Amino acid sequence: MIDPSPPEPATAFPTPPAARATEPPGWERAALEKLAFAALEEQRTARRWRTFVRLAWLVFFVGVAWFALHRGGPSSDVSKPHTALVEITGEISSGGESSAEVVLTAVRAAFEDEGAMAVVLRINSPGGSPVQAGIINDELRRLKARYKKPVYAVVEETCASAAYYIAVSADRIFVDKASVVGSIGVLMDGFGFTGLMDKLGVERRLMTAGVNKGFLDPFSPQSERQRAFTQAMLDQIHKQFIDAVKLGRGKRLKEDADTFSGLFWTGQQAIELGLADQLGNLDYVAREIVKAEDIVDYTRRENVAERLVKRFGASIGDGAVKALRASSVIR
Repeated sequence: MIDPSPPEPATAFPTPPAARATEPPGWERAALEKLAFAALEEQRTARRWRTFVRLAWLVFFVGVAWFALHRGGPSSDVSKPHTALVEITGEISSGGESSAEVVLTAVRAAFEDEGAMAVVLRINSPGGSPVQAGIINDELRRLKARYKKPVYAVVEETCASAAYYIAVSADRIFVDKASVVGSIGVLMDGFGFTGLMDKLGVERRLMTAGVNKGFLDPFSPQSERQRAFTQAMLDQIHKQFIDAVKLGRGKRLKEDADTFSGLFWTGQQAIELGLADQLGNLDYVAREIVKAEDIVDYTRRENVAERLVKRFGASIGDGAVKALRASSVIR
């Protein structure tokens, strides 16, 4: 006869009756305690690891900051007679590696060392800020008068515009026959899109307080009065540049109609025009002119550690700004 009642569901791992009979009383509590202790130990391990990682990052950034703040200066013995080298490369701009702050820090260190017989500026720059160049030019003249040490400029590929503004503060300028020298001029560039906007039917809505406040806006027309104002400003800066060249080159300069027109010349032509003195490279100047073949580089260079510190600081600053913005919105 068939039993109509359904069969009992089978368990995957049934506990044998004999095993249940032999388990000690309170085994469930012991198992829970083991699980709790294991979870606590796992949390302690995770906390230790997080602490270790944070300490490791802290040590890393402290080390990076130390290297950045103690970036290397001259490695040679500066007490012995030597030629002090300061390089000016790339664009001359505020905040760059050829800014007035960076260049003059190196130049002052070179002048202060008793072993430095002369300071050589090795220049390879297309120019840049007339403000930065003017600051360097003025300070070099002051330092020369104070320490009674000569300054020589050695041009490699290019010494144009603001770079030449700096070079004329030197006692003598040495070039390669194929160097590019000159470009004694000032420019201000931009774009105007007013005609294009008219064709596209785009209306520019610019509101200012002051009739000339937005006259450099590329989407607004420029009046003749504004153009004349800008040209007068450029002419004044150009005259400052010309005065510095005349003061630095003196009677050596063979001035003609093209000298201050913004043209540039080869090194050989620059010598003929009095913009430079003679052919020569760094080794030649150190050996034959300064009479100190040992060259010590005083150039201040931003190292990898310093770049990491700046990026880390920038990220922290960005996070702080975002937090301040959030706190000012959320009430």
